[in-house]
Amino acid sequence: MQNERGNWGSNFGFLMAAIGSAVGLGNIWGFPYKMGKSGGFAFLLIYLLLAVFVGFIIMMAELSMGRKTGQGTVGAYQGLSKRFKWVGWLAVFSPFVIMSFYSVLGGYCIEYMSLNLSNLAFAGAEIQTGADLFSSMLTNQFGCVMFTLLFMIICFLINRGGIAGGIEKFNKVGMPALFVMLVIIIIRAVTMEGAVEGLKFMFLPGYAVQAGFIEKAPHWTTVLATAGGQMFFSLSLAMGITITYGSYLKKSQNLVQNSCIVVTADTIVAIMAGLAVIPAAVANGIQSGIPLDQIKLGGPSLLFVTLQDVFHAMGPIGPLFGVIFYLLVLIAAISSAIALIEVIITYFMDHAAAKGKNGNRHKIAFWVCAAIMVEAAIVALDGLGSNDMWIPFRNTFGVIGEFNDCWLDFMDALSEGIAMPLGALLTSIMIGWEIKPKTLLDEINTGSTAKINGFFSFCIKFVVPLAMILILVGQIDTFFHLGIFV
Repeated sequence: MQNERGNWGSNFGFLMAAIGSAVGLGNIWGFPYKMGKSGGFAFLLIYLLLAVFVGFIIMMAELSMGRKTGQGTVGAYQGLSKRFKWVGWLAVFSPFVIMSFYSVLGGYCIEYMSLNLSNLAFAGAEIQTGADLFSSMLTNQFGCVMFTLLFMIICFLINRGGIAGGIEKFNKVGMPALFVMLVIIIIRAVTMEGAVEGLKFMFLPGYAVQAGFIEKAPHWTTVLATAGGQMFFSLSLAMGITITYGSYLKKSQNLVQNSCIVVTADTIVAIMAGLAVIPAAVANGIQSGIPLDQIKLGGPSLLFVTLQDVFHAMGPIGPLFGVIFYLLVLIAAISSAIALIEVIITYFMDHAAAKGKNGNRHKIAFWVCAAIMVEAAIVALDGLGSNDMWIPFRNTFGVIGEFNDCWLDFMDALSEGIAMPLGALLTSIMIGWEIKPKTLLDEINTGSTAKINGFFSFCIKFVVPLAMILILVGQIDTFFHLGIFV
């Protein structure tokens, strides 16, 4: 039986959805704070190099795998490889685990947007500091679960509409709106008194150490691992999204051009997110009389504590910027979450088709979202470790950021720390040395006249595996505190 999987309504719709899957909390939340803890410009430089020589290559490879086989993640690997056909399961496992904490963070965004909207409606009301507000939110377990559930309901309603009727429709409106709101926040951030110090931190080599933002520059391997993990998370690579979205592409669409547009757009938005967050955080610290070496630019609290204090310090107009900012973060979170969920839905749709049945998208989307909600409830109840819940391997798993021994770190370690870089490494070996680059180059060149063969073959065979080994080892070292890189 023919599987009525659907297709993208237009190439613009696909690009908005692909950019939307990439532009998520990895950009708005992760990029600024990881840049902050990694020394600013050094992180940015390594990130850009990895985006060109690794991210762009893997994105082309994954899009071509999806379109060539017309299958989701599991089916694509099984259709292309004998030795690595099991790797597709890693790319289904990763989205499921990521959604356990991604949905919770999405719920935080809804709550913060609501609080700022309330402050805007009731001008003059007493507003808590960012730290007090964040702390009270994390310990309110019922509230965290309810806002997580609200986020999942929004995602379910979009995913049940399918590719063109749900995901594409949302992103064609959401992505342009996000860009406009981000520009508004940037203009306000860079015009704050003292914001120039934040700009220097981002773009002036060595300034982070010179000005005292960080005590010493981190080892280059640590920066490489952090930038590499961020790039994969941000570009939605090695988590099945790109293969899944590629499986819905028409043969006439240009994979090289589309990959270039998505990588470029995602990188620009990541830098814009840094411009929206870091200068504002530095300016607020300077205006509050905090020495540069005590201004916190690293850590997940940058988004929910420092930025909320920035909006509070703006006076009566602050809640308005707060609503705009957390709304854009929410849109970014939804656009990526629905892509992660679609990976799992597509697997079940293709599985039904393989058995000669037509998969019921509404029913599949419901049960997938329900399963995610179960694991997400655990992360929500944990409150980033604030509620002292039991977690596996306590005092064994390390942490990225400042929250130790929590379910979010455990889930992040499983996905971003192991499954994603391992999957990307094995994929590059599969393409470069088992099925050979030409197998995918024929697909990549369909609809494209770009002279990409030599660059793709060299990178997928040599550059990507080497980079992925360093990133994988660095991620494991960072998450598990093994002391491999000093």
